[in-house]
Amino acid sequence: MAAKGTDPPAKTQPADLFVHWVIAGIEYAIVASLLLVAGVVLVRTVIDFFSHWHQFPQSVVAAIDGILVVIILLDIAHTVFGHLRASLFPVRPFLVIGILAGVRDILSSSAHLTLSTSLKQSNFDDTLVSLGVGVGAVVFLLLGLFILRFSEQHDEKPR
Repeated sequence: MAAKGTDPPAKTQPADLFVHWVIAGIEYAIVASLLLVAGVVLVRTVIDFFSHWHQFPQSVVAAIDGILVVIILLDIAHTVFGHLRASLFPVRPFLVIGILAGVRDILSSSAHLTLSTSLKQSNFDDTLVSLGVGVGAVVFLLLGLFILRFSEQHDEKPR
């Protein structure tokens, strides 16, 4: 039994059937590519972490950054694969992915501020702006996630 999202339409022309399967193949190739990239980033992150052990604070920040990239890639792959199986476009996973990306940006900016020994005023200002934008984006995405959760709970109440 095939997944709901990959079933070809009933009584279609051969060209339509061909296009349907090509699109499904491309979507599965995208998922496979995301998983491959996530695996490479994870392996590279672990190798870099252990090979730069003498620069411990910087290697920890780089490892956390790499792991967050892997989590984001896996969430995107999971969301795309879920779309393929259900033929729905879920909003919640993309909000979570955005929140993770914002947190990654916040951690990167704060680590840049903390670990930099000498920082020019323009670089300091740019980093503070990046930090503020990241915090603002995370707050708005969290607000969107809260509204989505509240609206789903409201819809489930019996009438």
